Amino acid sequence: MSLDHRLTEEHEELRRTVEAFAHDVVAPKIGDYYERHEFPYEIVAEMGRMGLFGLPFPEEYGGMGGDYLALGIALEELARVDSSVAITLEAGVSLGAMPLHLFGTEEQKRTWLPRLCAGEMLGAFGLTEPGAGSDAGGTRTTAVRDGDEWVINGSKCFITNSGTDITGLVTVTAVTGRKPDGRPLISSIIVPSGTPGFTVAAPYSKVGWNASDTRELSFDDVRVPVENLLGEEGRGYAQFLRILDEGRVAIAALATGLAQGCVDESVKYAHERHAFGRPIGDNQAIQFKIADMEMKAHMARIGWRDAASRLVLGESFKKEAAIAKLYSSTVAVDNARDATQIHGGYGFMNEYPVARMWRDSKILEIGEGTSEVQRMLIARELGLPA
Repeated sequence: MSLDHRLTEEHEELRRTVEAFAHDVVAPKIGDYYERHEFPYEIVAEMGRMGLFGLPFPEEYGGMGGDYLALGIALEELARVDSSVAITLEAGVSLGAMPLHLFGTEEQKRTWLPRLCAGEMLGAFGLTEPGAGSDAGGTRTTAVRDGDEWVINGSKCFITNSGTDITGLVTVTAVTGRKPDGRPLISSIIVPSGTPGFTVAAPYSKVGWNASDTRELSFDDVRVPVENLLGEEGRGYAQFLRILDEGRVAIAALATGLAQGCVDESVKYAHERHAFGRPIGDNQAIQFKIADMEMKAHMARIGWRDAASRLVLGESFKKEAAIAKLYSSTVAVDNARDATQIHGGYGFMNEYPVARMWRDSKILEIGEGTSEVQRMLIARELGLPA
């Protein structure tokens, strides 16, 4: 494969379009949404009209016919301005719609994907439970076959896009049986919003991502048709491992965007802020700190684009995705901390974007696989004991 990660003309046009949207539409409005802990329906609707939710999906299902690199480009540009909007897109595509695209029947795809690609509907992925986060194999939610229906009982937590006014479905992982050795058979089942017994809790009070939707879900004898099984029964574990591998590329792009946004804001502030009769950007200490931030963002970008390129080409990308996710999330936290320091007291004020970036950065080392899990995956891919 080529090691040249410069963008094609088409990808560069997409980057410029999303960059302009982020600065002209998202930036002026998102601070108010964030402080009110309010989901930005207006912004999300415009993203839908732009085709962002359909970027990596075939045109026959309402998508844009693009690829995962295109999705990453959009996520990076959005996250340079705000991560709540970026994670809404990331979760809507890689967790909400992608499972249907990869594992759904033709009927399931034609039923759900067109509205998901248009951004008229959001999907969610119900994996994490109170006792099963990194240990996803510890799933306790169950689905029992009763005639032509699945009866689902259990709960999920920290589920993005699961309770908005436009959420249409949650794909839930559940234990549907046991293997001969007693290990659980985990399957994925589509649960439409509003199904009796399916309860969506109030939004969490979060440290960051305050303009995104994150909730706890509970299932009390929830009945859905057997046709709502996604993929093969008992293959849910393998399915969500595939989804998480791809999702790490997307999160790495998002984290890179946040890291770059911290550079953007720091350069701007270094020109504007005067101390001791001159701009603080004249001080070598500030210059070197910003230079290091730019270096980290640049290397993070190379990492996620390399993983995305391998994914698009059909090559193995598991190790590269883990490396990109681990490095970019670390860089995002580092750059957010340094940007806040450069801004001084103003960096602690919510009117400045870096305060929002600081609050949003930490979750990137946790969501879609903690940093510790990424190190485990990298070691395993190197042939070290699991």
